[in-house]
Amino acid sequence: MTHMPPIVVIAGGLATRMKPLTDKIPKSMLEVAGEPFIAHQLRLFQREGLKRVVLCVGFLGEMIRDFVGRGTRFGLEVTYSFDGPRQLGTGGAVRKALPLLGEEFLVTYGDSYLDMPYEPVVQAFRASGAAALMTVFHNSGLWDTSNVEFVDGKIVDYSKQPTPKMAHIDYGLSMLRATIFDDTSDSEPFDLAALYRKMVQEKRMAGFEVTTRFYEIGSPAGLAALDARLRNVRTFDDRSRAH
Repeated sequence: MTHMPPIVVIAGGLATRMKPLTDKIPKSMLEVAGEPFIAHQLRLFQREGLKRVVLCVGFLGEMIRDFVGRGTRFGLEVTYSFDGPRQLGTGGAVRKALPLLGEEFLVTYGDSYLDMPYEPVVQAFRASGAAALMTVFHNSGLWDTSNVEFVDGKIVDYSKQPTPKMAHIDYGLSMLRATIFDDTSDSEPFDLAALYRKMVQEKRMAGFEVTTRFYEIGSPAGLAALDARLRNVRTFDDRSRAH
C-alpha cells in the first residue's frame, strides 16, 4: 500500500468573487449541501487515505480552526499555518508551512473539490523522479480558461496568459518536493503559479492527466454546481442505505 504524504490546503485568500458572502466568513466555511464546504473536502481526503492535513489560513482563519479543530471527527490530523499580518500569496503560504510538511506533499486549494483517486497521483510523482507534478484536465475552455499545453503525457507550457495550443487546465492538485522552494524568498509574497511556470520551463514538472471534472466554490456558479452534485450524491447514498 502506498504511503500517503500530507496535503496542504491553501485557504487564506480574501475570496473577492464571492462577496458579500465572504465578508464575514472565509470561503472554506461557505455552506454547501447543508454544511461548511471544508467538511466535504476533509471527508474526501480521508476517503482517499490521507492522514495529515495542513491548512494555510489567513482572513478569518480562526473560524476554520474553530470548526475543524484537530480534525479528529473527520478521521484526520489537522494542523494550521497562519499567514500572519500580511497575505503571503499562495506560494508564500506554502513556503511558511514547510516545517509542518516534510520532504514531499500534496497541494490543493481551499475552494476545490476534486473527487478522484489520489493514490495514483502520488505513485506517478514518485515514479517520475521529478521535483513536482501537476494534475491536468482536458478542459478546452469549458469549465474555466485552459492554461496548460499538454502533449504526449508531458506539460509543454503553463501560463496565466493562455495560448491557442492550451486545451488542458491545472486541475488543482499537485505534488511537490520541499526543495523547489529553496530559491524562493520569505521576504516577499509570491504566487505558486509563478513557481509552477518556472518548473515547467526548466522541465522539472511532471504531468498527470485526470478525466473527472473538477468542482470549485470560487464562483457563485461553481458553488451552485457542487451543491447540486453533493445533494444528488447524498440522496443516492440515502436510497442505497434504505435498500
